[in-house]
Amino acid sequence: MKIKLDDLIGLQFVDGGRDSAVGLDCWGLSTEVFRRYGIELPDYKISCEDASRIDSEVKQQKLFWRRCEGEIPIPALVVIRFTVFCDHTGVYIGKGKFIHTRKEVGVNIDRVDSPAWSKRIDGFYVPEVMK
Repeated sequence: MKIKLDDLIGLQFVDGGRDSAVGLDCWGLSTEVFRRYGIELPDYKISCEDASRIDSEVKQQKLFWRRCEGEIPIPALVVIRFTVFCDHTGVYIGKGKFIHTRKEVGVNIDRVDSPAWSKRIDGFYVPEVMK
């Protein structure tokens, strides 16, 4: 299933952003992309600056998510570590690419195998509802 995402590219990053008309943070973007695939994800109101709380929530939610082994399905949550914590998310959209948002550039698409990201990606996950 091909989903339109072009309208998201370039949207500004907003901490706590859940409205594409205003701006999105990484979780806001992830929930929007999954929603376009017909999958509703829970919302977490955590500041992007609170890396340890994000990491704690990720660990608590492991029962809701299944780690992907082998071929990565579309969509899959990309969990990223900038520090010792899992503190960033994006969504795998196929062909080795993922969509995510960062303060500096807003919503953009990068390759999972790029030197900038390949060592930071903790894993790819799908909600248990996608089994």
